[in-house]
Amino acid sequence: MYVGIDVGTSMVKAAAFDGTGTQLAVASRPVGLALHGGVVEQDMEEVYTAVLAVLQELTSRVPEPVELAGLTGQGDGVWLVDGEGRPVRPAASWMDGRAHELVGQWLADGTFETVFRRTGSAMFPGCPGPLLAWFDRHDPKALDAASTALYCKDMVFRRLTGARAATDVSDASMPFLDPRTRSYDNRVVELLGLTHRRRLLAPVSDPIATAETRGEGLPPGTRIANGPYDLPACALGAGVTAPGDGLLIVGTCLAALVATTELDLTGEPAGLHISTDRPGHWLRAMPAMVGTAALDWVLSTTGVPHEEVDGLLADTPPGAHGVRVLPYFAPSGERAPFVEPRLRAELTGVSLESTRGDLIRATCEGIGYAARHCLQAAGLTGSLAVCGGGTRSPAWMRLLADVLGRPLRVVEGEVGARGAVLAAAERYGVALDAAGWTKPTAVVEPDAGRAAHYAKGYEEHLARLAEARSRART
Repeated sequence: MYVGIDVGTSMVKAAAFDGTGTQLAVASRPVGLALHGGVVEQDMEEVYTAVLAVLQELTSRVPEPVELAGLTGQGDGVWLVDGEGRPVRPAASWMDGRAHELVGQWLADGTFETVFRRTGSAMFPGCPGPLLAWFDRHDPKALDAASTALYCKDMVFRRLTGARAATDVSDASMPFLDPRTRSYDNRVVELLGLTHRRRLLAPVSDPIATAETRGEGLPPGTRIANGPYDLPACALGAGVTAPGDGLLIVGTCLAALVATTELDLTGEPAGLHISTDRPGHWLRAMPAMVGTAALDWVLSTTGVPHEEVDGLLADTPPGAHGVRVLPYFAPSGERAPFVEPRLRAELTGVSLESTRGDLIRATCEGIGYAARHCLQAAGLTGSLAVCGGGTRSPAWMRLLADVLGRPLRVVEGEVGARGAVLAAAERYGVALDAAGWTKPTAVVEPDAGRAAHYAKGYEEHLARLAEARSRART
């Protein structure tokens, strides 16, 4: 069997596949997030322990020899480790907002745009540049104690294999990598005031690193490859590799990605260009901060269980009786397809006659409008695949197809883990049928009438968003 490991933000998963790409089993464990005052952190030992637990469960349920394993996980954040790969402090999550004032300063003085023009990546508070700069100013002892500032999957790979601390070109894309040379841009490091911390940047393995496991979680000697991180891994797992084709990940983070062979660093500085294992190929990515997390918050606040969402969506008409949601719930604001650290969610059009269904549908519509905005900015011209936890709701997928006004190639299962296996197989020279592995499970067509309604609603959404962005800056 082939094993894919996906170390997510709130859930660690491992999936087993046979040689045809059929998913045999999945094991998962939740991991916690510590939130306080805009600070969002994770316990690295808890994360690594969860990885070992899911691997042990998976291999006990599917007792086949492991041909090879692929690793992926959440991107961004700062995972500071010592020379042995052990944590020197809790990991700062990509959702962390403590560096928002730094990002605001760099937006005002031009540093933000200069970095984007050099790297194709727009910084946000939870990416390594601002976080490392914040630690350098407010917790320098943590940086002094660290050997390397890794990304999530890199920490796990280091612990599983004992290999040297390193990352790959996809994770390194934010925010220090020059996408043309595929190496760190020292001028960017200087611009962020981090030249004296340059040693902390993880060496870039190009192509992705391989090693053998030491016997924790997987049998000793199991071949494993590190990377890419979850967004490009999902693109591989969904078969999105041809220029112009796109992927929408409806998960905790709402991520829009479009494959491209053109590097365009003009336009509004937003999103990022993710380097892939194929030189000359990038993913133009617009990873919005909040996807299903916005719906989860509304469900929790209204007391609606997840299993009632489809029924409420079916019973509530398009437009949600005038209720509107701008779904920017993240404490660090928004990062794609624009950067506004102080932007917050807005709920309008509510009256005593509004129902729970109106609130739920308005939230799903708002997320759909945000997705359309991201895909448009990313340059989608081809087919669109969709994956993530949101695909488990057929009613939401129909709504999303209508809001986007295009067919959706639904790819179910553990798509990130699937992509991690495909990346590992290519790296090791193992022949797998990528087309068979990434075949969609369904295609959802939009309704012409509803699509026309939502085309108008999208223009109204953009107008409300412009007003909200203006208020966030004052």
